Amino acid sequence: MEITYHKKKRKKRRPTIIEHWLLYVVVRLIIAVILIFDIKTMHKFAMFLGGGMWTYYKRGRKRALENLYAAYPDKDEAWIQATGRRSFQELVMLAIDVVFTPKLVNKNNWEQYSCYKTAERLKWMLQEHRSLLLVAAHYSNFEIMGYLLGEFGFDIYSIARPLDNPFINNYLYRIRQRRGQKIIDKKGAAEMMEQIIKQGSSLCFIADQDAGAKGVFVDFFGRKASTYKSIGLLAITQNVPIAVGISRRIDDRFYFEISVPRIIYPDEWKDKQDPLLWITQEYTSEFEKAIRKDPSQYWWLHRRWKTRPKDENRTAI
Repeated sequence: MEITYHKKKRKKRRPTIIEHWLLYVVVRLIIAVILIFDIKTMHKFAMFLGGGMWTYYKRGRKRALENLYAAYPDKDEAWIQATGRRSFQELVMLAIDVVFTPKLVNKNNWEQYSCYKTAERLKWMLQEHRSLLLVAAHYSNFEIMGYLLGEFGFDIYSIARPLDNPFINNYLYRIRQRRGQKIIDKKGAAEMMEQIIKQGSSLCFIADQDAGAKGVFVDFFGRKASTYKSIGLLAITQNVPIAVGISRRIDDRFYFEISVPRIIYPDEWKDKQDPLLWITQEYTSEFEKAIRKDPSQYWWLHRRWKTRPKDENRTAI
């Protein structure tokens, strides 16, 4: 009888609090150097770094290419490679955007950095203190939307996953909350969300993350993608609309077209056979429509299709 020995997987060592603090100090020093320059110069540098990531981060490049091949089977190799490379550049540009946003943007000069399309209805609903769920995808500079909503004085809370490094996490939270945006850690947020809605506030979510085996599977670029149920369930139980927000970078600048292509109202899902599935598919389809206008700004590195349905006999990406 053949005996098979399984090698125990070594647990990854967690950094100590001192290591976390030292990394935080390094990050703050890097940010201080970045802010010496203007954002146009730093965007050029970000594009250079993003190109380097595409070349040397082989595992990430492989994942992005697999996702692009599956999403765009009709595109040639040159297009796939160029789109993937540009998506890595966008990732680094987003990091630069986050650093510069508090320095550059305020309620008196927002028109220098953003324009709005099909967003008027959402504005009036927020001004009337009507509770909403606002959803966005990992596309372009999604962070700028929450920042500007806080800058305009709207009563919003953003659900965020805390970083492992508490010092860097707190620093980023301070940046996000500097102009009125309120941040809630994803862990334990479920207990607070219902109360936030009842008090007339709105909640913001990044809604294109893999939800594991317990998620609801919807179509996204021709494949099933596991998506969190919490947004749809909250909308159904609290009877509140869902607004889809899209931010798209114009050229290579720190300038964004922000749009609200779809508001999903409670009356629309009341007669649906499976309201949760229908709602989740609706906002996911809006993400796909927006991404197809400029695929190079999406996070193709993202493990969006990691979890596969039980009845699908194929290897997870």
